[in-house]
Amino acid sequence: MTPRIDTFVLGDYQTNCHVVTIPDDPQCEGKCWIVDCGYGPQEMIEAISAQGLQPQSIFLTHCHSDHIAGIDDAMARFGPLSVTCHVSEEAWNMTPELNLSGYSGRDVRVTPPDRLITGGESVTMGSTSWDVVHAPGHSPGCVLFVHEPSQTILAGDTLFAGSIGRCDFPTADPEAHRQTITMMMEFDDSYRVLPGHGPETTIGKERQTNPFVINGMLRAAWG
Repeated sequence: MTPRIDTFVLGDYQTNCHVVTIPDDPQCEGKCWIVDCGYGPQEMIEAISAQGLQPQSIFLTHCHSDHIAGIDDAMARFGPLSVTCHVSEEAWNMTPELNLSGYSGRDVRVTPPDRLITGGESVTMGSTSWDVVHAPGHSPGCVLFVHEPSQTILAGDTLFAGSIGRCDFPTADPEAHRQTITMMMEFDDSYRVLPGHGPETTIGKERQTNPFVINGMLRAAWG
């Protein structure tokens, strides 16, 4: 079954946060899943409510503040929700120095995860199964959520249209990010990429036009 993904651009950092539903699955009627929940999530929360949906879980591509800051706002509206992130960022929701909010002067501390993933497993959103792919570099716990039947990648801040996620933060790793981008170029050209910032793209487009990638090969001077 094909998931529907509605994207909301939230906060000063213009973070793409996603609401996932399975319209053609009767078992998922009235249910949704949130992927990332950034600053100022009111527009997304109101849209979920207006559709009569009840979120079941929040999945995090990584735990930088612009992807987690609205978690408690969502819970205030919808009640307790399961929160899933990579095990290496288990403490980040409650630690401003790790989620980077401590450097902006507005500390973010939100509900910590109650489910930890490592990569290599699958998570279920409704009746659809999404592969979890560990994609470190921008942060140690970056993950991709990949729905193979629809060739869709929820990519967080790994790969952008015409760019890549920053890897100059204190917890970033440029070499790991290089390896992540190399791994992502192994997906077929037709895979749709929904990044954490900016417009959606495809693997094929980035393979041919991204200045960090030339014909599927990383530039020698990358990073």
